[in-house]
Amino acid sequence: MKIIHRQILKEHIHLFLLIGSCLLGLILVGRMLQLREMLLSQNLGVLDILRLFVYLSPFFMLLLTPIACMLSVFLTFLRMSADRELTALKASGVSLYQLLPAPIVFCSLCTLFSLYISLFGVAWGMEHFKLSLMEFARTKTKLSLQAGVFNQEFPGLTIYAQQVDLDSGDIRFVFVQDKTSKNFTTTVVAPEGSVTTDPVKEQIKVVFKNGKIFRREGEKLDVLHFGSYAVRLPLGNMLRKMGFERISPKELSFERLLEFDNNQQLMRETFDLDRERKIKVEIQKRLALPLACVVLGLFSVPIACVFRALKQQHGLVLALGVFLVYYSMLSVAESMGESRLVPPVIGIWVPNILFSVMGFVFLRQAVRERVPSGVLWVLQKLQKRSPA
Repeated sequence: MKIIHRQILKEHIHLFLLIGSCLLGLILVGRMLQLREMLLSQNLGVLDILRLFVYLSPFFMLLLTPIACMLSVFLTFLRMSADRELTALKASGVSLYQLLPAPIVFCSLCTLFSLYISLFGVAWGMEHFKLSLMEFARTKTKLSLQAGVFNQEFPGLTIYAQQVDLDSGDIRFVFVQDKTSKNFTTTVVAPEGSVTTDPVKEQIKVVFKNGKIFRREGEKLDVLHFGSYAVRLPLGNMLRKMGFERISPKELSFERLLEFDNNQQLMRETFDLDRERKIKVEIQKRLALPLACVVLGLFSVPIACVFRALKQQHGLVLALGVFLVYYSMLSVAESMGESRLVPPVIGIWVPNILFSVMGFVFLRQAVRERVPSGVLWVLQKLQKRSPA
């Protein structure tokens, strides 16, 4: 039995790595396509792109780990059923219950991995992802400020620098024309300046020193001398257009979520009423999704045995359909929790409870080798449509 458990666990892990990497790659490529306009204009290297991939990975792995875990267990037992390995084991006196330790250990490992991502990885990844985007935007500004070149990449702003230090961001003999306001035009001339990034306020700040401001409004021209003057380019608006909020419950660490939940005054100072409810929903979701690895993983064992006549491509579609049902139920519970129709502590856990009960019932049916009439009807339809 140790050899059998070891081989099953090994196959689970191989399938998990393959499925997880494929799904994660597809999602990350799709996400990067949404950022292509900004990324392509920054001349990012391969290492920069990989770094963004790493920072985005925990956010998506929280959702992908349960489905990868379920597919790994399902495809393993579906292959064993199709190859008659389960039949041979049963003939040797090995029941389906005796094969459960390997998937239980595997699902438990997936749960621990997903729980770590839920508690720490999501917040770490999103924080560094935003900081990297702003740093790349700052780098973009420095690179575009080439000596003797007028930069007009930011709408309404024309920036010129005679000398540029790409390493420190220092610029000399700077000219800036600001036409963002319809009523007047502002021109800044300074002998020196610098480009910095403010991660807290999510903006690029171009600071000029010891210069003059020429403000023209109609026929009127005002001239002001200054010691220090800053032009701020808001990156927060750009990030929000790409789907990233400055403070979002989905991007906070679990510790931070609990802090907001326990301190109502801090929550009301930071979020509106709708966000307060999202905090409570997100806390329950961060706990329910990791546990879904065990629930869906063990649920897929009897399903694979019952649908042993299916081909692997049909089995894959079936497993994806099961996860779609689970995720749809979770999304409905999340929406109902945010709209105060159902308490989050109850609604978010309904899918896990329901699939646990169904998994237990199906497992008993699989051990007794009883196939429900509805399953037989589905199998007959699939076999008729399959080519000979």
